[in-house]
Amino acid sequence: MYFLTGWPRRLLCPLRSEEEPFHIQPSSQRFYFAVLSETQLSIWFSRPSVLIVSYIESAKAAAQFGFYQKAEWKPDDSMIAVATAKGYILLFDVLGGGDDKYLYEPVYPRGSTRLKVTPGYKEEQCAPALSLEMKKPVDLEAPITSLQSLQEDLLVCTADGYLHVLHWDGLGSNGRKAICLSTIPFSLDLQSARGGPSLDLEGVYIRCMEYCVTLDGFAVVLSDGRLGFITPLGNTITADQLQGVWAADVTDGTCVAVNNKYRLMAFGCASGSVLVYMIDTTTGSMQLSHKLELTPKHYPDIYNKTGPVKLICWSPDYSVAMVTWECGGLSLWSVFGAHLICTLGEDFAYRSDGTKKEPIKISSMSWGAEGYHLWVLPNKQERRKQQEEQQQEEEEMVPPPHSSLQAGILQFHFIKSALTVNPCTSNQEQVLLHGEDRLYLTCGDTTQVNSNSDAHPHTHLHLRDGSPLHHPPNPDSSLSQGLSTLLGHKHWHVVQIHSTYLESNWPIREQNMTVTGGLAWWNDFVVVACYNFIDQQEQLRLYQRSTNLDNAFASVTKLHSDTLLLNVFRDMVILFRADCSICLYSIERRNDSPNPTASVELLQEVSMSRYIPHPALVVSVTLTSVRTETGITLKAPQQACMAESIMLNLAGQLIMLQRDRSGPQVREKETPANNKKLLPFCPPVVLAQCVENVWTTCRSNRKKRHLLEALWLCCGEAGMKVWLPLFPRDHRKPHSFLSRRIMLPFHINIYPLAVLFEDALVLGATNETVLYDGLQGSSEPLEALFPYCTVERTSQIYLHHILRQLLVRNLGEQALMLAQSCASLPYFPHVMELMVHVVLEEEATSREPIPDPLLPTVAKFITEFPLFLQTIVHCARKTEYALWNYLFAAVGNPKDLFEECLMAQDLDTAASYLIILQNMEVPAVSRQHATLLFNTALEQGKWDLCRHMIRFLKAIGSGEMETPPPTPTTQEPSSTGGFEFFRNRSISLSQSADSITTGKFNLQKTFSMPSGPSVKGRDVECAENMYIDMMLWRHARHLLEQVRLRDLGCFSAQLGFELIGWLCRERNRVARVDDFVLALKRLHKDFLWPFPVIPVGSLSSPLKNGRCRTGECTRLLKSQSADSLLNSDMDTVPPQLITPLTYSTTTSSVVDGDWTMVDENSSTLSLSQAELEHISMELANKGPHKSQVQLRYLLHVFMEAGCLEWCVVIGLILRDANVIKQVISFLDSPEVPQETVQSVRSGLLAVDAWASTDSLGYKPFLNLIQPQLQLLMDSAAGEQVQPEAFQPSSQSSKLGASEGLGGAALPRAEDSRGVAAPLGLALPSLEPAGGFSRPPSEDCPPEQTEEQLEEEGAYDCTLS
Repeated sequence: MYFLTGWPRRLLCPLRSEEEPFHIQPSSQRFYFAVLSETQLSIWFSRPSVLIVSYIESAKAAAQFGFYQKAEWKPDDSMIAVATAKGYILLFDVLGGGDDKYLYEPVYPRGSTRLKVTPGYKEEQCAPALSLEMKKPVDLEAPITSLQSLQEDLLVCTADGYLHVLHWDGLGSNGRKAICLSTIPFSLDLQSARGGPSLDLEGVYIRCMEYCVTLDGFAVVLSDGRLGFITPLGNTITADQLQGVWAADVTDGTCVAVNNKYRLMAFGCASGSVLVYMIDTTTGSMQLSHKLELTPKHYPDIYNKTGPVKLICWSPDYSVAMVTWECGGLSLWSVFGAHLICTLGEDFAYRSDGTKKEPIKISSMSWGAEGYHLWVLPNKQERRKQQEEQQQEEEEMVPPPHSSLQAGILQFHFIKSALTVNPCTSNQEQVLLHGEDRLYLTCGDTTQVNSNSDAHPHTHLHLRDGSPLHHPPNPDSSLSQGLSTLLGHKHWHVVQIHSTYLESNWPIREQNMTVTGGLAWWNDFVVVACYNFIDQQEQLRLYQRSTNLDNAFASVTKLHSDTLLLNVFRDMVILFRADCSICLYSIERRNDSPNPTASVELLQEVSMSRYIPHPALVVSVTLTSVRTETGITLKAPQQACMAESIMLNLAGQLIMLQRDRSGPQVREKETPANNKKLLPFCPPVVLAQCVENVWTTCRSNRKKRHLLEALWLCCGEAGMKVWLPLFPRDHRKPHSFLSRRIMLPFHINIYPLAVLFEDALVLGATNETVLYDGLQGSSEPLEALFPYCTVERTSQIYLHHILRQLLVRNLGEQALMLAQSCASLPYFPHVMELMVHVVLEEEATSREPIPDPLLPTVAKFITEFPLFLQTIVHCARKTEYALWNYLFAAVGNPKDLFEECLMAQDLDTAASYLIILQNMEVPAVSRQHATLLFNTALEQGKWDLCRHMIRFLKAIGSGEMETPPPTPTTQEPSSTGGFEFFRNRSISLSQSADSITTGKFNLQKTFSMPSGPSVKGRDVECAENMYIDMMLWRHARHLLEQVRLRDLGCFSAQLGFELIGWLCRERNRVARVDDFVLALKRLHKDFLWPFPVIPVGSLSSPLKNGRCRTGECTRLLKSQSADSLLNSDMDTVPPQLITPLTYSTTTSSVVDGDWTMVDENSSTLSLSQAELEHISMELANKGPHKSQVQLRYLLHVFMEAGCLEWCVVIGLILRDANVIKQVISFLDSPEVPQETVQSVRSGLLAVDAWASTDSLGYKPFLNLIQPQLQLLMDSAAGEQVQPEAFQPSSQSSKLGASEGLGGAALPRAEDSRGVAAPLGLALPSLEPAGGFSRPPSEDCPPEQTEEQLEEEGAYDCTLS
């Protein structure tokens, strides 16, 4: 709620002096600060922070009175009392210099719009000229320990045990009286007070005293360390009218500070802790409310070494307390003990090299006006030592002009939450922080926010529609805001308010009105409760957002009493007034004039004076639809929208007043709209204690009723509380014993500033520090003493706390309803994990046996959600191994959970369970389950997982031991399948898949076929590799049996499987093709390859001059550039085959460059209609480019492995006559078994028969390869083939030859190599890792190549 920002500022005193200031005392409004040194009284102005006047005591007077020690202001700032060491009170008159005398005035540039004639500009901008005049001193004849101003009196405590009451004005003998402390009766409570004094106060005096207005008494620390509270029983302070109570068991008190708003007394102790007491209203005794102390958890080095508490300062709004100790340092706590800042740890206490800094020791401190600054006087010795060092350094360089020292005051800058002073609904779903000259906002989307704020920080206030200040909070933006906060956006929308802003943009002068009750938004109107100085009238004003902030556009309603607080609920405004009454007004928008206005009408007044002792005690007032729901059936949801109750935060007690529905109820339909009488309110009920902030919403959502109809409380060190409604399930009749609401406490790690109801998020802010070590040396400047402080947004999920609290209270059904309503939140899985994790950590590490453990209940609860398996394993992976047995004893055996994952096809989660099994079971069990998962992953094509599984199985093999290995230390995200633990293990079966997973594919490397693991590696891990290889072979065999060539290619490419070597071994077994037609059909389907179609007329009239033209066209169509392969969309068919670069380039000899060359060299090229049709048919008969690349690659693999049947099938689908020709020429080799020849022959016959009946598009191609088929038929001994089966026309045979030759790509000169035998027929020696540098079309004999070249020369368009 309060946050340090930037570096502290040092204010140097313009008067150089040997004396060091050691005491600072603010005036009642904190406009002025009295600063004391030994013989000097200075008065500083707050803003600008300048010295106005100094009074320096003469040496003679100083010798008479002694040095100055303490100071106190008269409440109207007209006098200052100074206590001296020899028991004198010196009274000074503070005299103003008249209307026109100002010490500092602003200087405006010429021509500026701000003129000095603006009324009131002096009071606003100038520092006044004051003078000090000493009056007659008062001698109290004893050392003075404490001063306290009280209306017209000054109370002075002396070390002789007396309490002196001096009158500020009448300082004669009748102007003072002395009360002896020993005559004041002290007891433990007021009820036992009449029994006489129960404390022996002989020789005891008051060390420190402060008056509390709202308790009407004095909090005192006695010289023996006891704590007490003295109450005047009458109107005057006399000995017989005072009564004291004391706190039992405390004897080490050092100082005290009172909180008037919350009626608290904070006592500092010698132990270093601060005890905060309240007064019990029934007995009058002092009751300990809470302690402010450093915890060993967060401050293990210093928590018990701070020394006694030196000073406590409550902020002007009483929401935080600053504490400092004798050993130094500053620490900030919220009113009920939430710790916010401490300068004794982290970057405040240590330099970046780890050395410890000395904490700054403080002699006095005070908050500035509105709490934006903390004025701090460092200790004398500290500063003197530092400046002496500095002087020594300066003397070495330049002699100093004066030997005297220059005194300094440190100013720490703070920004604070708007909730501290204006806790209205508009500030509850956004975090709004404000400093002296800037605002930090988190409303709306962070991306828009950042783009605007840097360029023109102050223009936001200028643009009325674009300004966050003028926009009402948009409830729809809360989701994006909450999510972006959760995802780490830590930036604010910072609005710098320039000093000239008010003059130029705000026609309403601050001198004409002052805001008394705060501001709130109602739709697009800003609602202001203010006091009008001109009319001397309290008013409620509404200004429209789209018009200027001018009274001409305001809707004004007169009020009868001063307004202290204001809030808005739907179309109602609730005001809390200084006479302790509450007023409800309705607001209605009117569009009858050019500018929309709003009419305000009084609905109801409620007097609270019976319940509220002092109006200043009310912290916030809220109108809400929350009620205890007694007598309301749940079938009346419209009442969720009505103003059902008033919530008052009365000095930390949350009080609820509900509407009284006990009388006769009138149906809404029967009452006319204009004379609806509002129901009265019941007497108040206390809901909670120690409440700092309250959040509620007026929105409703049937799906999230639990969250939206709940009441959220911030209770300081006690964390947060939620008053949650409980609903019967499915509109059943509620149990009579089931309460309608339940208060659930929970702790979060941040101080809550806003609650996002639907998103189950709490937003806050946190102080971050940045060390600056630029200036090191013996005299460290402020920048090195203190880190630079920034404020960052933060957020926290709270849902798991609430679910857990409901389960503890056996409200599982309510927890389930609540969780189901939030199951769509993006971080819901995280909520479930957190719940399991927190309960597991608590119960498994407990030293005492837990009679009723919660973990089994939580586990059963989570099984209601589909995330159960993931939640358990993610929680286990983030928990230390020692707790796993306890976890799985509650949730079930990890082997069973693993099998459930496999059944649910959730392989990534199953993989995470393998890590658990590997640590909890013997390797044999791990291997068995890993094999199951590996096979499933292979079947589903989860290649990443397969690669991890190979590594995993190898890891089990390399570390074969019968005891579970130690728990994995890394906690990697679940998305990787959870095998990063093995990332350092080698994978020798295939090359590491890292190059594949990086996103940019190294084609050459991936598709080089490695020669398998090294011999040495095989010797070491032979059995394990064999085991993995067997599984890979089995899967490859399975794919080939099912004619899933595309999957086989992916499998080989992704896992680096030695496909060629394996196919060589399987050439005469599984790599045979039993049914050519089925295989052809399956390839068409798998590769999305269209069946060929016959162009109209091509059967009747073959192409004229077809030989030449078709060769040209074919060549053009086959041209594919390697670049297009690399840039093609790799994601459309994941995961895809990747072709070796060399193959793609060499087969595509007519690349884009050659395409243009064709145009240049053959200007006579003109295509007829028939030829165009033919080209378009060719294009239509080809599949996707990627499929073509993949098929070409597979063809190359099968050719290398000598699987000629598959080569024929792929040649058929590609309709590449050259391939068929090549294969049939290989069939003559004696190495080819007769079965293969027979299979190819029968297969081609079957394809021809099928094409004749079902797929006529294949007939032209079959006719084209007729000569090769004829050869094949002729070589069949004893088999008669009907010649008419392949009867081509002479024309088409010529066409066939040219098609075949044109279709084959020319080898490039540098790629041409002599090829001895057809590849693959002598079992292939595998290529080195450089990749394949020659395509299958190069495998033709050299004579053929020469023949090709000769024929090529005959064409019109030759290739260079």
